[in-house]
Amino acid sequence: QVQLVESGGGLVQAGGSLRLSCGTSGRTLIKYTMGWFRQAPGKEREFVAAINWSGALIYYADSVKGRFTISRDNAKNTVYLQMNNLKPDDTAVYYCAAPNIPTMIPSSDEHEYKYWGQGAQVTVSS
Repeated sequence: QVQLVESGGGLVQAGGSLRLSCGTSGRTLIKYTMGWFRQAPGKEREFVAAINWSGALIYYADSVKGRFTISRDNAKNTVYLQMNNLKPDDTAVYYCAAPNIPTMIPSSDEHEYKYWGQGAQVTVSS
């Protein structure tokens, strides 16, 4: 079984920065792609970023390109989401996610992911 735990959320003013962390317990996820998704109030969950096991393949949603950076430290079994120049529209609960089996290509499809964290609230004030 895999447990994912996000941390680092909070309240920040527009233009500010936050870094989310996603730690894992149970099965090591070194060979797994990892993804970040978010869900704003009244909206469906949407893809934010994904990274393959080595960090060589990274995908971003157009809405966060140039502002967010996904990275991972396999030695620490942790994935990060550095968020800069935050906007009020970035306000959401952010989830990290992992698939059930190792995959080579990161996916933006939430249905490709089986394990989800509990979520971290990010609130950006204007």
